[in-house]
Amino acid sequence: MTAKRTGNGGTLSGIGSQVDIKGLTRDRPWLLPSNRKIRHLEGISLRNLSLSRPSAQVQHSKTADDEALPTSLITPTKALSLRERKLEHSRSSNDLRTPPKSRKVLESSNGNDGLSTDPGKVRPVKGKIRRRSTLNWTSAPPQVRQKKLEDAASSRLADTWFSLHCQGMNEPVYVSEMVEKAMNFDFRFFDLNTYGPWITRRDQLTIKFWARTGSQQEYKLVLELEVHFRSLQYIGKSLENFHHPLPRNCVLLHLSDGIYTSFTDLPLDEPVFANPTGPRNAQSAQSTSTFDELMRLSNLDDCIQDALATREKVTSQINSILEKQKKDRELIQSAAQAQDSWTSSKRAVSTAQRQIRAAQARRSELEASLQARRNAIRSGTLSQEKSQSHLVSARINLADDVSLLKETRSGLTGQVRRVCEDLLQVYPIEPIPKKALAFTILGLPLPNATSPSLDPATTAAALGYAAHVTHVLSLYLSIHLPYPITPCGSSSTIYDPISVSLQSEAARTFPLSQKGAVTYRFEYGVFLLNSDIELLMSRQGIKIVDLRHTLPNLKYLLTVLTSVRGELPERKGGRTGLETMSREGSPVGKLYTRDHGSGEEANGSLTKAVLKRKKSTSRLQSPLGRESGPVLNQVR
Repeated sequence: MTAKRTGNGGTLSGIGSQVDIKGLTRDRPWLLPSNRKIRHLEGISLRNLSLSRPSAQVQHSKTADDEALPTSLITPTKALSLRERKLEHSRSSNDLRTPPKSRKVLESSNGNDGLSTDPGKVRPVKGKIRRRSTLNWTSAPPQVRQKKLEDAASSRLADTWFSLHCQGMNEPVYVSEMVEKAMNFDFRFFDLNTYGPWITRRDQLTIKFWARTGSQQEYKLVLELEVHFRSLQYIGKSLENFHHPLPRNCVLLHLSDGIYTSFTDLPLDEPVFANPTGPRNAQSAQSTSTFDELMRLSNLDDCIQDALATREKVTSQINSILEKQKKDRELIQSAAQAQDSWTSSKRAVSTAQRQIRAAQARRSELEASLQARRNAIRSGTLSQEKSQSHLVSARINLADDVSLLKETRSGLTGQVRRVCEDLLQVYPIEPIPKKALAFTILGLPLPNATSPSLDPATTAAALGYAAHVTHVLSLYLSIHLPYPITPCGSSSTIYDPISVSLQSEAARTFPLSQKGAVTYRFEYGVFLLNSDIELLMSRQGIKIVDLRHTLPNLKYLLTVLTSVRGELPERKGGRTGLETMSREGSPVGKLYTRDHGSGEEANGSLTKAVLKRKKSTSRLQSPLGRESGPVLNQVR
């Protein structure tokens, strides 16, 4: 099949749009016919797929009944009869009998009713007249109708793909994807510019469409189209404004400037000529019907009446034949129902067989799984028997470990109490008289909120002491602070490794003094210090009342840690004593060595301060003195 150009004036190459002879606006292609090449091809579509060959039967524009016969005449009497009585649709499915060759046979069967028997006016008949079978599904069950509809639809649907070939090449240039179960196919667009100028500069191409229906196993060649790009017909930018019916197996080519095709049945733009109308002669005479015409009309009316009588007779004959064949029709219907029942049973048997195969496969999998589990249980039993032999010695070691754990906990509690009391002596936190929740550390007041009336140097020194106490407590309690503190007196800083918005190390370090620092960075540093104190309190099971109360919360924490009952353990020289305990095997000494390392690596500043303020008494008196009770209640 070769695409050819027609004389359609709407396909001339140009720019923009044009108005054809009929006044319709039609788009014009951008490419000249000589400039269309394979490189401009972007996609291919297929419309109205048909796998059967076109038949040579005459296409009827209406139903094939008595009205379609060439000998059927329409008279005023017949039109009046049709208006008075509505004719029912023909329900016959057999051939009509051969009409009589003369009017005498009809007169002998119905009686002579005075009709004309002129052999020249008898309706011509050519063989048998066949009525069209239009209602052969009337008495069929719904299952049969549904099956017929599905078969009719499935026979038109197919799985299709195409391939592009060029002359001189054995292999196809491009092979498309497969589109399943459709009649109209829109394949995926492609780009042929990668094949080089030897192919893209050609203007001829062969397209082969391969298809198969649901009942076929292999693909068959249903259409082979040889396309000449110069002879293509332009449709438009899209198919929305194209209302011409497309033929069977119509191939649409998507080029860079629009859609083209190669059909040859597009209507030509025929010019509309003006209908010349001249002045009528009002005085012209108008002739009436002649006598011969009136007689012809009368004879036609007699023929119509004769045809009506014949129709009634044929209807009665058809009804009698249908009554005789009623048993045969019932037998055919029962056979169709039996066929449907057999098909359903066959389908159910195949489904049951598939289920049985699936169940057998599942059983095999379960058997393999059970065998694997048996092997695992066997190996686990062996491992359990081996573990039983070590259980006795493990129980003995468990009792020793439990006693060691209790001894370690008691030793840790006493040492924590001693350290906290030493911290309260090194950094005494005292309440300010006649001020609620106001405390001093080493005599330096520290407000619970930023106060401009206080000296910034005093506030920075107090925050440095509080930061040092918090840092030391975290070391002795073995609690990792989320915000590490660098204690350095009034120049102490705190580090924030959590915030995502901070990028550099300098931006993550916040000062604990107002001098030379931005106010919000100082306030955020105080907030981080209070968060560390809150973490220490929560680890000891203490609920915090207000996060902003730095010294009250720290005082509350130290008071709780020093309120443990029992006698204090004997001091052994601070850090040196702890190292001695580690060498002697004490649990507390081992814990200290594990957390802080050797004496050269640990910071001994706090231990030296404790040794300078050590008292000679064996038991240390509470640093709160007589005001300890009221202050504790006030902090709580």
